[in-house]
Amino acid sequence: MLYKDLCLIYEKLEKISSKIGKVEILANLFRKAELEELRHVVLLSTGTIFLPFENREIGIAHKLAMRAISKASGFDIKEIEDLHVKFGDLGKVAEFCIKNRKQKIFFKKQLTVKEVYEKLREIGLYEGEGSQEKKIITLTSLLNFSEPIEAKYIIRTVLEELRIGVAEGIIRDAISLAFVRDVEAVDYAWNILSDFGEVARIAKEKGKEGLYEVKPVLGRPIQVMLGVKAESIEEVVRRHGKVIVEIKYDGLRLQIHKKQNNVWLFTRRLEDVTKQFPDIVEVIRKNIKAEECIIEGEAWPIDLKTKLPMPFQKLSQRIHRKYDIEKMAKEIPVQLNLFDIVYLNGTPLFRKPLIERRKILESIVVVEEGKIKLADSIFTKDIKEIEEFYKWALSLKQEGIFLKNPESFYMFGRHVGGWYKIKPTMERLDVVIVGAEYGEGARSKWLSSYLFAVRDEDTGEFLTCGMGGTGLTEEQFEHMTEILTPLIIKQEGRFVHIKPKIVVEVSYQEIQKSPVYSSGYALRFPRIERIRFDKGPEEADTLKRLEELYKSQGKSG
Repeated sequence: MLYKDLCLIYEKLEKISSKIGKVEILANLFRKAELEELRHVVLLSTGTIFLPFENREIGIAHKLAMRAISKASGFDIKEIEDLHVKFGDLGKVAEFCIKNRKQKIFFKKQLTVKEVYEKLREIGLYEGEGSQEKKIITLTSLLNFSEPIEAKYIIRTVLEELRIGVAEGIIRDAISLAFVRDVEAVDYAWNILSDFGEVARIAKEKGKEGLYEVKPVLGRPIQVMLGVKAESIEEVVRRHGKVIVEIKYDGLRLQIHKKQNNVWLFTRRLEDVTKQFPDIVEVIRKNIKAEECIIEGEAWPIDLKTKLPMPFQKLSQRIHRKYDIEKMAKEIPVQLNLFDIVYLNGTPLFRKPLIERRKILESIVVVEEGKIKLADSIFTKDIKEIEEFYKWALSLKQEGIFLKNPESFYMFGRHVGGWYKIKPTMERLDVVIVGAEYGEGARSKWLSSYLFAVRDEDTGEFLTCGMGGTGLTEEQFEHMTEILTPLIIKQEGRFVHIKPKIVVEVSYQEIQKSPVYSSGYALRFPRIERIRFDKGPEEADTLKRLEELYKSQGKSG
């Protein structure tokens, strides 16, 4: 398939707002794609080059992209910067510059989908000294061969700003419509493989039966089961009777894969953090008595003197650590609290009740004080006993508790009927930072005020809902500036536009209707409670959730 043909589909998708319309366009595209190119077509339709667990990024920021556009078109950097201000979209700038090239290209060829995908992966694989120049050379070569429309979407793809309004749900429905007409089958396979490109290939080649035959691959993360918020303890007990009550830890959720002596650790975002936690890897090798398994637990930082947990922000220092890992492991030791098992020695356990999975988990874990144990829990329907357990969890500075239906199967994502969260009544939101502003005076060197956004589930767009910067210390402002600076897309005076990557948990006084923000709502007096390094932008709260919270305040309209 020619890359230009895919770009023409992008144009159609960008112009249509209907979810059903987008699904139909993509389904037709997927049907036309040859089997060997289908995975590339599907992944490029979501702007994906590297999957989360590959721990790779293309690594092209706006300035590098501008240099490549300049080399391919003959426009100088100042002209490109001015065009960027005018268009507000570097993809459109690339389209304009390639259309109006100031230099001739003597050799021309048509780009294929396969070639573009492989070249963009190649860019992300360059490392070490001279890697930036290699990235620019490879990107420039793609732009040299591209037509204007192709240049537009190549640049948007490398910047992770495809802007065609296609989220995971639309891709899932399109694969279903194209090949199997069974959304559940597609959903099941994706939950196991976490790769829509591979799911589409199986659907086209083997149909619905092939999708349901998919099994976990050790070393590749599955989508995790999540809890839903319950109104009260009484409500859950009334519905299910005796329940498993566990601490909802304020730690790092880990999905742990073991195959003989090989161990992989994944976050709930499916990021591979195996290298950052060599201490946990050794504990798993020593204390899990199974040849092959996938288990889940929560790692919390622990004070070895008091045996009590430390704040999660301590642990966050280890999550993105690349150097002095062994030293950091000694300074911030962790305890692993295991709560589930979903795969054992070749057999998936998703369809076994939780009470059985818990017993299987117990049978393979060797408890070691301060390092690994089963999550603290009770099994009861006594409301007072549960309330006491809840108070104890909060006294440990944990988030709250889970009430789990003992008969529940492992259900990927958020499904009512399995796990219920009980947390303090003050509702908070997980929002994405999409903009920031440099402070004044002593804070002029820091990004100290942040523009927050929630996610539109249908389109994947981020819609603004408020701005604030209270809740952080000076040290945290400095740290936040460090992690946001590489994500700056463009600057307008003191304000900068930020690539949506960083999630923060915010509290607020109330939610108001507002024409100022693109969500239509504003958080009044938002306060940052913590940075959610364990969550990705795709896990941020949604517009629907924001609307529900607004209505729950008892306001009309």
